[in-house]
Amino acid sequence: MLRLSRALVVILFVGLVVIATPVLAQETPQSEREAMYYRYLEFASYVKGGNVDPHWMADGSNFWYAEGAPENTVIYQVDPQANTKVPLFDTPRLREALAPLLGHEPPGQGLPFEEFTFVDGEKTVRFTVEDQEFVLQLDTYAVSRASGRSDKERSEVTPRVVRKDRFGFDMLEAPSPEGRWFAHLKEHNLWLRSTSDGHLVPITTDGAEDYAWGEAYEWDKDYGRPWAWWSPDGSKLAVKRVDARQVHKIPIVKRHEEIEWVPFPKVGEPLWQRELYIFDIPTKQRIPVDTGEEPEQSIWVFGWRPDGSELVFMMMNREHRRLDLMAANATSGETRVILTETRDTFFQPLWAWSPRFILLGDGERFIWTSDRDSWNHIYLRTHRKLIRQLTEGPFPVRDVVAVDEEVGWVYFTAQGDRERPYDTQLYRVRLDGTGFAQLTEQSGQHRVQFTPSKEFFLDTHSSVDRPRAVELRRADGTLLETLSRANIDALRELSWIPPEEFVVKATDGKTDLFGVLYKPNDFDPRRKYPVIEYIYDGSYTTVVPRTFTSNSSGVPAQALAQLGFITFIVDGRGTAERGKEFQDVVYGNIGRYEIPDHVAALKQLAERRPYMDLSRVGIFGKSNGGYMVIRALLAAPDVYHVGVALAPGVDLRDLQADGIEPYMGLLENNPDAYEYASNLPLAENLAGKLLIIHGTSDRGVPISQTLKMVEALIEAGKTYDLFLLPGQGHRFTATGWRYARDATRRYFQEHLEP
Repeated sequence: MLRLSRALVVILFVGLVVIATPVLAQETPQSEREAMYYRYLEFASYVKGGNVDPHWMADGSNFWYAEGAPENTVIYQVDPQANTKVPLFDTPRLREALAPLLGHEPPGQGLPFEEFTFVDGEKTVRFTVEDQEFVLQLDTYAVSRASGRSDKERSEVTPRVVRKDRFGFDMLEAPSPEGRWFAHLKEHNLWLRSTSDGHLVPITTDGAEDYAWGEAYEWDKDYGRPWAWWSPDGSKLAVKRVDARQVHKIPIVKRHEEIEWVPFPKVGEPLWQRELYIFDIPTKQRIPVDTGEEPEQSIWVFGWRPDGSELVFMMMNREHRRLDLMAANATSGETRVILTETRDTFFQPLWAWSPRFILLGDGERFIWTSDRDSWNHIYLRTHRKLIRQLTEGPFPVRDVVAVDEEVGWVYFTAQGDRERPYDTQLYRVRLDGTGFAQLTEQSGQHRVQFTPSKEFFLDTHSSVDRPRAVELRRADGTLLETLSRANIDALRELSWIPPEEFVVKATDGKTDLFGVLYKPNDFDPRRKYPVIEYIYDGSYTTVVPRTFTSNSSGVPAQALAQLGFITFIVDGRGTAERGKEFQDVVYGNIGRYEIPDHVAALKQLAERRPYMDLSRVGIFGKSNGGYMVIRALLAAPDVYHVGVALAPGVDLRDLQADGIEPYMGLLENNPDAYEYASNLPLAENLAGKLLIIHGTSDRGVPISQTLKMVEALIEAGKTYDLFLLPGQGHRFTATGWRYARDATRRYFQEHLEP
């Protein structure tokens, strides 16, 4: 500890000296290019429409959605059977009826609300304007004040935040099916909170700081992965308990002198010990689920069988090479194995998954997706045997989006275009394995939402150069109507140039790599432009933008281009969505192939684009991308000249086991590869300019990674620049991102001189 403290003092002292450079010089008045850069950071705000948020109605096919908010809100009702789209409300009539109750004209020009609820079937609606609740009779347009619930009553039935997960997302209470209780966490214990009066009922009393109830591991606000699982009748509740008492701890600098020690399961060291329990709510009886003898396994809960007799869950061993699908008896906790799969390399970490188990109505058959044949495909199984494989071929299934058992169809998205392997389309296949067909056509990516009746679906699609559109289609793919199409007229203000998609070869000379390139809005092919690459190259994901406005990588890359750069993004070998063979390139070899692939991509791009100046090349990225930025500057110093590494890892041996071990194997079995992957021994190779930006409260990649890197640079006599963000975690706040992006912009402007 004494040695670390002395090193820390040296590192911070030298770092502070080094960062007192022109990076912190007085800002000049904002140039036109910089003004355009900031406008491009708000690119999505220039795109209007192209979204439909459906609210399904009682018949399972009709739905309503709001458009034109907030000033000119119209709420449409769509009847797919009749293929009609009409305003649900008579706006002038409603505004006229509401004005006397408000005492003034309602705000805006359209409906003064975007959300409402049906009351008394679909004859009456309840809505809120200016924090007042009203009831509207649809037949007469009589409006009255609702008897209403108090703020306190509304608060009781609204899920509350119970904890932050390890990535900084809010974990919410889990509501019981009948609406009586919320599963609640307090002081490391499990509680129930009443929705009627808010009183708390303790379920456990033995929770402790490092042995707490309610694991945050699986929580994901986008996929709705819960931390507690209610049985269908609300009589039982499944919850995990996590023992972190033997887990390595790291110091988190929250604010200045405030330190918190948090568990951090490092590569090669003890992991969390996970326990699964079922609670009988009426009796508060605690039923331990038999998860076997292996202590360091991950547990993923899928949910309950429809009759509540069993809890279905999955376990994965530490190496992520064995997977067991299990069912636990609801009253005894005894378990049975439904299926087991193994891999020579790895399964994806559980936090990188989307759900892959769907139980069918008979309670015996289920849909299972697996990459057992190197491509993710759909299988129909029972707990005893495989019935049949429903899809096959050299393409990956992405998600099963609907199963219509009545007519026997499974609907799913997949990446089936060999020429455009990242495009997603909707397909279907019968449960008997016949009738495989593609249902959508446009290039790009498709997000599909089926009506509850399974007779129709909404297809939201776009590509990097084509704005969003939302189409209403029959289940067989027949187009009924385009409900919404994004308006991009405002992009004229930005003189927007569509990004350019490209294909290059990896260093093996045969594998296609796909990417996107951005140009300044005043691009002149006769000029020479410095080049900036955005990189991530994590083995469990991709980062090249595939849609028009979404993607955290495309927004900053496109904005930086407006400063006078050519920017590009490419997914190298080892990343996801291209099958196991493509992904397994990096197994046991992180740090060996990624940068050579990106160098090859850069040089091939420049061969056909003489306006790219390879004497001025920058690179930036965050987290795993930060690791790759430093790797690029140290492993290819003649190619990359300026880098900005945000929250970088530098030595895989000091990172979280569940993000590294699946792809590298256990440290004890692969020590030489771990040593090769470390950036620390390469510090003496630094020839360019390096800026590191790191939050002091980072739980995902601890600040110690940056301290080790700059210590190695100091020992090698290399100059670096360092920005510390006090109190910032791995997910920067809006303020943190604004500062980090400004620093990145200034650094590239100063050292690449666009």
